[in-house]
Amino acid sequence: MAHAIWSGSINFGLVTIPVKLQTAIRTNDLRFNFLHKKDEGRINNVRRCSLDGQDVPYDEIVRGYEYEKGKYVILNDEDFARVDVEATQSVDIVQFVDLAEINPIYFDKPYYLEPDKRGRHAYALLREALRETNKVGIAKVVIRSREHLAALKPNGDALVLELMHFADEIVEPSSLDLPEQKEPPEGEMKVAKLLIETMTAAFEADKFRDTYREELLAMIEARAAGKEAPKTKGKAAPRSNVVNLMDVLQKSLEESRKQRGGRGEADAESAAKPKKAARRKSSAA
Repeated sequence: MAHAIWSGSINFGLVTIPVKLQTAIRTNDLRFNFLHKKDEGRINNVRRCSLDGQDVPYDEIVRGYEYEKGKYVILNDEDFARVDVEATQSVDIVQFVDLAEINPIYFDKPYYLEPDKRGRHAYALLREALRETNKVGIAKVVIRSREHLAALKPNGDALVLELMHFADEIVEPSSLDLPEQKEPPEGEMKVAKLLIETMTAAFEADKFRDTYREELLAMIEARAAGKEAPKTKGKAAPRSNVVNLMDVLQKSLEESRKQRGGRGEADAESAAKPKKAARRKSSAA
């Protein structure tokens, strides 16, 4: 485990649990440098003024907020320090809520909370209490000089602190052209549910791999060793445009059934009946 980001405490009511904040995720992105094609020299970023075209030394650079087009408020280190939040090194729980009440879109980045030896009993108590009540603790926490909203959740043997977005950071979908919520045709809904059922399985995270990264890394390693790059799977065949949604759903159901060992013909016949009935109704109209 990497070094703790900070050591502090979980605080709720009068209870204080000493903990360490640990990173819960790591990124596996491959990093590339921009090079000069002719001689493979590294390309450096240049700090250049957009007005006089001159390169600017670092000690002449200030930070400014553009409040109107081309107009800035300049802030210095003292200005930032004046509004800097106090690094309290604590997870202060302000309330508990049902997990189901929180839209998943608010969740952002998880961290593990590791208990100090003195806090193991209280840590386990809080973890199990949250699990049995299906609640999460909503907290305020300061990480790297920025205050965050966060949710404290049980995850296996660990308590996870998941940073959250504030409400004003979420983009409302009202500007999108979305279909209305209305009852779909009965036949299509029945087949769609059957398709979902045949594709349902227990989620096992280790079965999913970043194949793009693996193939790209294999290509890089082969090139570095002076070998020919291994062949990749290639692009999937383009899918045809949907002409009849019911037909596409039924075909998808048949393909899914074949891949997962079949479910018997009764489901297919049952799913087809609403389709035929719908067509008879359409013809009568």
